[in-house]
Amino acid sequence: MRLEEIVKKHVAINILKYGKPSEKAIIGKVIAECPEAKQRIKDVIELIRKTIDEVNKLSKEDKEKFLSQYKAETEKETKKKEIKLPPLDKAEQGKVVMRFAPNPNGPPTLGSARGIIINHEYARMYKGKFILRFDDTDPRTKRPLLEAYDWYIEDCKWLGAKPDEVYYASKRIHIYYKYIEKLLEMEKAYPCFCSKEQFKKYRDSGVECPHRNTSKEDSLEIWEKMLEGSYDEGEVVIRIKTDMKHKDPAIRDWVAFRIIYESHPLVGDKYHVYPTLDFESAIEDHLLGITHIIRGKDLADSEKRQKYIYKYFGWEYPVTKHWGKLTVYEFGKMSTSSIKKAIDQGLYSGWDDPRLPTIRALRRRGFRPESIRNLILSLGVDESDVSISMKNLYAENKKIIERDANRYFFVWDPIKIKIKDVATKEVKIPLNPHKGGIRILKGDKEVYVSKDDFEKLKGKTVRLKEFCTVKLDYESELISYDLVDVKKGKNIIHWLSPSDSINCIVIGQDKNYEGIVEKSVVNEIGRVVQFERFGFCRIESVENDTVKAIFTHP
Repeated sequence: MRLEEIVKKHVAINILKYGKPSEKAIIGKVIAECPEAKQRIKDVIELIRKTIDEVNKLSKEDKEKFLSQYKAETEKETKKKEIKLPPLDKAEQGKVVMRFAPNPNGPPTLGSARGIIINHEYARMYKGKFILRFDDTDPRTKRPLLEAYDWYIEDCKWLGAKPDEVYYASKRIHIYYKYIEKLLEMEKAYPCFCSKEQFKKYRDSGVECPHRNTSKEDSLEIWEKMLEGSYDEGEVVIRIKTDMKHKDPAIRDWVAFRIIYESHPLVGDKYHVYPTLDFESAIEDHLLGITHIIRGKDLADSEKRQKYIYKYFGWEYPVTKHWGKLTVYEFGKMSTSSIKKAIDQGLYSGWDDPRLPTIRALRRRGFRPESIRNLILSLGVDESDVSISMKNLYAENKKIIERDANRYFFVWDPIKIKIKDVATKEVKIPLNPHKGGIRILKGDKEVYVSKDDFEKLKGKTVRLKEFCTVKLDYESELISYDLVDVKKGKNIIHWLSPSDSINCIVIGQDKNYEGIVEKSVVNEIGRVVQFERFGFCRIESVENDTVKAIFTHP
C-alpha cells in the first residue's frame, strides 16, 4: 500500500474514532504500519497535515463518503482484544471448580477484585463452577461486618463474576466438628493445654508437647468439655499432628480449633469453639470439590499445613497456583482493617468514600466493571510481585467511557468578568464529538471563568470557546475586557453565563472543587460526563439547586 493510502486510512480512522484528527496519533499509526517512513518523517508530517486539510475542506456529503470507505478498518481496530489467561494444570473442561474465599470484615477492594475476576474467568474458560465462600470463623480479630456479606455478592455480580454457589463457613461449623472428632479418634489431632509461650519453646526446639500422646478416649472427652463450655479461652486448643522436626516451625503441630467466647455477627452465640482458617478451608475445599486454588505466595504455608489433613483422610489436594503480591501505588499498604479504623475515626465518610480502593468507591466514581476486569486480566497470574498505579486503571476506563461521555463546562473557583462591546448570542457547542448533538449556551456581557485561568492568562488574548476572543486586562476596580478579532487562538478556555449555570461541587481525590456547571447536566444523574479541561466525573445527585459530582479520573 502506498504511503498516501496509509495516511488517508489512518486520518479517516482517527476522525471516525475521535471526531477530530490528532496529528500526533496519526503519525504513530503510520510509522507503525510503514516503519521505513520514519526515515523521511518531515515528508510524512507534511502529508498528514495536507490530508487533514483536504478532508476538512470536503462538503458534508463528500466527507461522509470518504470516511465510509474506512468504517470496516475502524471496527477492526477498535474490536476488543480478548485477554486470555494461561492454561491451568490438570484442568478438564466441565470439571474445574474455582473458589474465592474472603473474610467479610469489609467490602471487596481492588485487591479482592483480582481474586474474584481471575477465579471466575478460569471457571468460565473451562465451563466449570465458581464458588463464593465466606471464611468467617474469626468473630473477634477479623470480625465479619454483617453488611459486607451482601456487598461481596453485589460486587461480584457487578464485576461480571456472579457466583454459581455461595457458602458461609460460620453456618457450617457443625460439619467441621465431625471431621476434627474423626481426627481425634485417629489420634492425628490432640488437645493441648500449653500456653502460647510454652508451646513456642517446644515448637522452636522441635520437641513434642507433653499432651501429644493423650489417648483418643481422653482427647474426645476433653473435646466434649470444650463444647460444653468447661474451659476458659486460651486454656486448651486442638492441634493437628504434623512433624515436630519439620524444617519450617510454622508447620509444626498447628492449631485447628480454639475457644472464643464472642458473639458472631451472623450466627450469634451458637458456637464458641471455632476452627482456624487453615482447618476450615481445608475441609471446605474438599467438600465443595475445589479442583484448583489460586493464592498468594505468602500463603504457601497453608498448603503445607493442610496437606496433613488430606493425607490422614486419603484425599487429593487441589492443584495450587501461587501469585505475587499486588500493590496499588496510590494506596500503599492500605488494608481492610486500617480502612475500618480510619472510617471509625472519621477520616473517611464510609466504605464508598471516593478516596478509597474499595469496589464500592470505584463504582461510585463511575468506573466501568470492564475496565477493572481488563486491567486485572492483563496482570496475569505468575509469582512476580506486581505494582500498578491508578493511572493504569484510568487508561482502561477512558477507552470505554470516552465515546459515551457527554461534554459540559464546569467552572471551578468562578470569577465574573465583563466584556465590552459584545452582542448577546446563542452559542452552539458539541455535546459529544463521537455521537453528535449540541448544547446551546448564552454568550453574554457578563460570564464566569475559572480563577485559575484568569490568573494564569492575565494580560493575554484568550478565546472563550466558541464565543469570542478577549484580552484579559483590568480597568478601574472591575475586571473588564476589550473585544478583539473573533478568531481561535491557542489560549482557549471555558466559561458560563449566570443564566446557564447551577452550583456544583465535585468530590475529588485530594480536595473538593466548588463552582458552577451547565444547568443541563442535571439530566445526567448516575452517568459519567466529561467536564472539559477538568476531567471525567459521575453526576451523583442534585440537591438544593446544587449538583454533586464525583471525580472519576482525568
